[in-house]
Amino acid sequence: MAIAPKAAENAIGLEEIHTERQEHPKGQKTFTVEEAVETIGFGRFHIMLFLIMGSTGVAEAMEIMLIAVVSPLIRCEWQLQDWQVALVTTMVFFGYMVFSIVLGLLADRYGRWKILLLSFLWAAYFSLLTSFAPSYIWFVFLRAMVGGGVSGHAQGLIIKTEFLPTKYRGYMLPLSQVFWLAGSLLIIGLASVVNPTIGWRWLIRIASIPGILLILVFKFIPESARYNISTGNVAAALATLQRIAKTNGAAMPEGVLREPAKERRGRFKDLIHPKYFRTTLQIWIIWLGIAFAYYGVILASAELLERDLVCGSAAPPAQDSGDDSEESHSPCHCRSFGPAAYHTMIISTVGEIALNPLNILGINFLGRRLSLCITMGCMIGFLFMLRALVSANFNTIYIYTAEVYPTTMRALGMGTSGSLCRVGAMVAPFISQVLMSASFTGALCLFSSVCVVCAISAFTLPIETKGRALQQVK
Repeated sequence: MAIAPKAAENAIGLEEIHTERQEHPKGQKTFTVEEAVETIGFGRFHIMLFLIMGSTGVAEAMEIMLIAVVSPLIRCEWQLQDWQVALVTTMVFFGYMVFSIVLGLLADRYGRWKILLLSFLWAAYFSLLTSFAPSYIWFVFLRAMVGGGVSGHAQGLIIKTEFLPTKYRGYMLPLSQVFWLAGSLLIIGLASVVNPTIGWRWLIRIASIPGILLILVFKFIPESARYNISTGNVAAALATLQRIAKTNGAAMPEGVLREPAKERRGRFKDLIHPKYFRTTLQIWIIWLGIAFAYYGVILASAELLERDLVCGSAAPPAQDSGDDSEESHSPCHCRSFGPAAYHTMIISTVGEIALNPLNILGINFLGRRLSLCITMGCMIGFLFMLRALVSANFNTIYIYTAEVYPTTMRALGMGTSGSLCRVGAMVAPFISQVLMSASFTGALCLFSSVCVVCAISAFTLPIETKGRALQQVK
């Protein structure tokens, strides 16, 4: 339902849109991109947008989760120690961390669609190269490059956010988590069949197929109209809005599309501007903590499945007279996943679905801040549901970050947050795969402490974005 600009500002307290007063013929009506999006409403275009941009989560999940199901095999093939296995995951997230900032900066300056396409091409290319890695060093380097490409997949979420009407964002964006879960289940299922038969190299090649297929359908999604209007490309923004209205069978607002005041886009200093400094700092803390907990749980479950109870047994390991090395005598050094382990990983992944409906309700009725605080707090008392709860946190913080920043710095805000997120993910392997072997209690206490800090940060966030329109300029 269309809402007059004045009423929208008074009723919802929307964003502080500072528009450039252009000279229009006296009495001629004007409208903003925000008003056009709300007037056009939800329809067929948004369903297509949800399916295509949401599917970027399938490709991302397969590339990220790939390490968990390949680690036992490369450990055996290259006789790796614990820290070497952990380093693989850390370097993937290091690549993600570095490129997340760069691609976020470029997306605010040159467009979300272009960077999304570039990131998929980049990730698919280096993922295929990884399957031919001749050594451990090459494997680590190439997976780090894959991580760099995957970091650009966040632009798909930004494009969805910028096209969705306000009241639908709290429902449609959390539902996108289904695609991440589908990708996680798909890679685990494929690993259970491919790894024991044709090997991990073919698993990597097969895992790159969804990303390649998505590249072919990106042409059906246009560049963000909010981005185009922020660059002064009013004609392109108007053409996109008219296309959406035609696809949805809806009418455009009356009048002329007006352009907001020009502002430089993608500047780091805007993130630490007094208006956003506290919000940015707390968002970074939350992103770091959520990633630390999420990937820590995934890798810890893989580690526990890889090493069965015999690893903690006092009984002496079976001796192999052909090899006198200490590692070769250990039954824990090289133990591949069996069918039962893959089944357990699938059940654990499906568990993420359980809280998704509650997460959606919390986001829309309690608000982003309180919902984030509650889910972080629940993680402390319900460790058996940890993965599902962290997944719910990811849903909420993704939405909050995309909503709290204006268009001129939205991609950079998401990029820097994603970068800090990967710092947590880089540390997680050493806690789950190294510290946990020495002290399970110590690792558990560390995860819980991080959750407490994140819950406090979430509760004290200064801005609530529930029901608020997306800001166009700072």
